[in-house]
Amino acid sequence: MTGQSRARARIGVLVPFTNTNLEPDMMRLCPPGCTLHFARLGGYDIDAIPDSTQMAGLGASDLDEPLRLLAGVRPDVILYGCTSATLSHGPAFDRNLAAKVEALSGAKTVTAAGAVVMALTALGVRRIGFASPYVAELNDRAIAFLAESGIEAVSRADWPETLDNYGQGELTPDQIMDLARRADSRDAEVLVLSCTDMRSVEVVEQIEAALAKPVVASNQAMIFAALPLLGIETAEIQCGKLLSAVSIREKIV
Repeated sequence: MTGQSRARARIGVLVPFTNTNLEPDMMRLCPPGCTLHFARLGGYDIDAIPDSTQMAGLGASDLDEPLRLLAGVRPDVILYGCTSATLSHGPAFDRNLAAKVEALSGAKTVTAAGAVVMALTALGVRRIGFASPYVAELNDRAIAFLAESGIEAVSRADWPETLDNYGQGELTPDQIMDLARRADSRDAEVLVLSCTDMRSVEVVEQIEAALAKPVVASNQAMIFAALPLLGIETAEIQCGKLLSAVSIREKIV
């Protein structure tokens, strides 16, 4: 890696400013010898419900200043850490946003939504159970995004109450376990837990053990997608079948 002073690689992460769980998840998932560097994103109303309009606004917000600051550490990869911000727009927007971040920063770029699609493709699945803490109409958009990418949601679970920008991150691992169970069905090959602020990473392996199928969570998927860009062929960390000891490069190829 170019310019590395003390680390195997530097991972930059763009974090929505009310998100409280992405940073601890990244610390948990960070490959040995890599360092993490965070910048926060605005572009949405802290007091408004995070529906598709608000998340689309976040996705379309100006990235120049947070990217300028994050690029100061010369990251090797930048993770765009909000799944719903691009799920609300569609796959073409997601790809264009990744290209924009890369052009502005000079770093290879992974979006959360794009990483989920990459993870599902690597696992060779087309039918999923989908769960998130989003409002129902944002889940509709997320499922449409996945359908455009060739992935069918055969079952789904919406959170029964409307959550604000902090409520999503305040769901407990036990509540996420219950949500995953409700999203499961016989036809679902994999469960997708979408949201970088939901504490899914903590229960991925428990859900897999209970439901006997792989789980793809937003933050886990971002690390999976970043590893080959960093030249790292095995995850060297444990977080479900996606990040098992099998070669990452082999899965993606």
